[in-house]
Amino acid sequence: MPIAARRSLVAGLSASLLLAATGCGAGATTAAGSSADLKPAPAAQRLDKVCPATVVVQADWEPEAEHGPIYNLVGPGYTVDTDKKRVTGPLVIGGKDTGVKIQVRAGGSAVGFQSPASQMYIDQSITLGMVTTDSAIQAAGKQPVTAVAALMKKSPQVLMWDPKTHPDWQTVADIGKSGAKVVYRDGEIFAPMLVSKGLIKKSQLDGSYDSAPSRFVADPSIAQQGFATAEPYLYEHEITAWNKPVKFQLLADVGYTVYPQALSVRTGALTKLSPCLKKLVPVIQQSAADFAAAPDTAITLIDDIVKQYGTSWVYSKGTGQYAAKEMVKLGILGNEADGSIASFDEKRVADSLKTFGPILAEGGVKIPAGLSADDLATNEFIDTEIGMK
Repeated sequence: MPIAARRSLVAGLSASLLLAATGCGAGATTAAGSSADLKPAPAAQRLDKVCPATVVVQADWEPEAEHGPIYNLVGPGYTVDTDKKRVTGPLVIGGKDTGVKIQVRAGGSAVGFQSPASQMYIDQSITLGMVTTDSAIQAAGKQPVTAVAALMKKSPQVLMWDPKTHPDWQTVADIGKSGAKVVYRDGEIFAPMLVSKGLIKKSQLDGSYDSAPSRFVADPSIAQQGFATAEPYLYEHEITAWNKPVKFQLLADVGYTVYPQALSVRTGALTKLSPCLKKLVPVIQQSAADFAAAPDTAITLIDDIVKQYGTSWVYSKGTGQYAAKEMVKLGILGNEADGSIASFDEKRVADSLKTFGPILAEGGVKIPAGLSADDLATNEFIDTEIGMK
């Protein structure tokens, strides 16, 4: 079964349905701001003696608010490579210089829609990649990765519907009882999961979703996949043929237990990177907490680079601002039970392996014998004292 695709609200969208982003000329490298006045970070947050001179992060998709804790680390004076779709700048925390640079590389079209795990094995200069738990299970046979920090606590994936057409729907289970079509992108692993749990009938599944809003607009009797961090805002504010609210339920609440876009290293490089990770992961945790409290700087940067990259990826600043607020409101970005941010619930990782391993195996993926939750994620580098206030 293919790796679950991230959203692409660009395919097939007409200008009458969605506002277009403005792009800069391809191939240009643009500088922004100045890093001259940055003060050094405290010793505990200095990374220059233990980490690579440039910490390289491979994103799983185009720039978006879900990546906010990472873009929040990019300091002033950053440069934008509009050809390779990369942003590089001083790695800062709390506005102070950690002594190294950070480079965030866009995924999606920038890498030919290849997975972060595969990119990490093609280019071993990549320090961290954003790999969702089910994708890590899929890659474990040939491209094993171990997650060291959770970029988000739970997935923003949803099933959404029109509340006017279906005033009686409150949950995914209600959709299943109705017999309505569930339109999703073929290959999304949550679909067979919902069937296996008895929440949706197999006959309801329609894997023809192409990311365009036209079908939902024309036929509001369906349920459709989406993201709590995007579609509710887009359908109400930017898709002019709809311009009204939708309702949804998070799939995380009905068994989609994965950690989305978890920051991961090549498993074989874990020991070598450990001295770096011991200091870098707490910095990432603090950045996540800072982003949750004050997302504007990162959202502004994301808006800037989306425009400069000039690809077909459509992502307005309004969407980013909405997403940042919803992530906190819905607990998509938040503390784990131990009070720390970016840590893993080991039982959840084990549950994901138990749930999605068999589904992937049935689709032809060879799961290594004895693969365990400890292979997929570790809390070794987490500072349990760092969390959202």
